[in-house]
Amino acid sequence: MNRFMSFALAAALTLPFAAQADEISDTLQSAIEAYNDGDITYALEELDFARQKLMALRTEAFQQFLPEAPDGWTREVDSDMQAGLAMMGGGMGANADYRSADGSQYYSISMMADNAMVASMGAMVANAAAMRMKVERVGRQRVAINDGQAMALVNNPILITIEGGDEALLMQAMEGIDFDALSNFGN
Repeated sequence: MNRFMSFALAAALTLPFAAQADEISDTLQSAIEAYNDGDITYALEELDFARQKLMALRTEAFQQFLPEAPDGWTREVDSDMQAGLAMMGGGMGANADYRSADGSQYYSISMMADNAMVASMGAMVANAAAMRMKVERVGRQRVAINDGQAMALVNNPILITIEGGDEALLMQAMEGIDFDALSNFGN
């Protein structure tokens, strides 16, 4: 991501974060006040609420790593993925479907982190060659390709899966991901 895009993304996200940060800090302050008053149950409820809000902020920031649609394509971000992950042990996720203007080509990008599935699928990606999968590179990032699917394990906790289309389309979609920025996410 070039410097201008990084600055623009940071500026665009500042206002929503600032507004939510006030709500979060107010909730944390309420938890402290409840604790000081001896109301441990309410203090815990407030802490849980603040944690949910913080996780929502983190998830929103994670979704920013989904690449824009290529020229002549459309992108539809799946806002329900997070709810599905809650049923699979939690974590963070982002998903988008990409379609060519004429509808003849399609692919989907899924990103997951902090989820048990990442650990199990990550082992498969890490040992792709031993499992007779084709291994390619996008820059310094290893990509495992198998049966219409390309997978990359970024900095171990983030799994990217791209499905649909032929191998050339999958690799083109992988090239649209900013692996350097994604590998620093949360650091």
